[in-house]
Amino acid sequence: MKYMIATAAISAAAGTVMSAAQAQDIRIKPVAEARLRYEHADQEGLAIDKSDALTIRARAGLAATSGALSATVIGQGNLAVVDRYYDGLNGAANRPIIADPENVALYIAQLQYKTKLVTLTGGRQRIALDDERFVGNVAFRNNGQTFDAMRMELTPAQGLKLDLSYAWSVRTIWGFQGKGARQQAVSGDNIFVNLSYVTPVGTLSGFAYLVDQDEAAMQAFRLSSQTYGVRLAGTQPLSKAAKLSYQLSYAKQADHHANPNNYSADYWLADATLDVKGWKLNAGYEVLGASSGAALTSFQTPLGTNFKFQGWADKFLTTPGNGIRDIYVGAGYGWKQLGPFSGAALMAVWHRFDSDRLDQHYGDEINLIASAKVKKTALSVRYARYDAKAMATDTQKLWLQADWSY
Repeated sequence: MKYMIATAAISAAAGTVMSAAQAQDIRIKPVAEARLRYEHADQEGLAIDKSDALTIRARAGLAATSGALSATVIGQGNLAVVDRYYDGLNGAANRPIIADPENVALYIAQLQYKTKLVTLTGGRQRIALDDERFVGNVAFRNNGQTFDAMRMELTPAQGLKLDLSYAWSVRTIWGFQGKGARQQAVSGDNIFVNLSYVTPVGTLSGFAYLVDQDEAAMQAFRLSSQTYGVRLAGTQPLSKAAKLSYQLSYAKQADHHANPNNYSADYWLADATLDVKGWKLNAGYEVLGASSGAALTSFQTPLGTNFKFQGWADKFLTTPGNGIRDIYVGAGYGWKQLGPFSGAALMAVWHRFDSDRLDQHYGDEINLIASAKVKKTALSVRYARYDAKAMATDTQKLWLQADWSY
């Protein structure tokens, strides 16, 4: 029934677009993106401890706009030129995983109505809320994550916004070959509610995210959860040359729908970044709390852009049963222009990972990145090294990447 309702709504919107198009000019804009990436992973404890992947990801499509109405269709393909790696679906699991399987897919297929008061979007779309900790696009992975959904963004007053989404399918990073616990798409009745207001000290948000993983292959429904929380994010100038940015967040999560577990876990985040004349200093403390210590009874974020958090070595994409506490500090420097490069930057971040219960020191990680842009091409070199103590094994990863967009 939910698919029939959604299809009817999208068909009705399509009819509205066509009717409006007859009365107004249609502006058509091509969409084109390309990515070339080399990724190397070296992980101890496996029969083959190294993986290498050279991939090419391309996206192309069209965006047609007529007044307040628009339609966007984007296709996507990912090709492995060098495939000496386990992609999570193909190859032997006795070597490090690089989660970029080859894929051909319909990436975006959406209809949108947009005014100053309201934006309505239906179909396959990107949804990225706040810092993407709980709901995101997973843009770092080649196949990304999108949602078959209906979304309403309402701004009834200046500084006030209500963002409400119903997603009946999550299109995962695993692509058309997805199977088992790594499916192409995961169905369910997902509801995302985010209410924000801009205050003098930052944007204050209250949120409720109901995640429904309505398929037994997905950890026997144990990733279904309900999360309620609040977040404050803002920036304050300290002088003409310095500013302070900060984030504070708290959330409470419990089991939802068909989840057989009975648990409750907390989430905390405190993060601050000081910018002074090109220098950037950052420090933070993030906690994904534990409940009983059993698997998947800790705070989970199955729909978040998890690569952005807790280190790039990807050791904690699924929160351990005993939870995790991440203390991190970072420093970097940026140039507006450096020879032919614009927006050049260097950054280093150190993480210490501990459990939320039982006082375990999981390990430490260092992340390094150099990035810059040449016209329409973004370049980056990224490195991660995880030093295992009580969790996982020593791992090193290296990325060389070029992103071009039209």
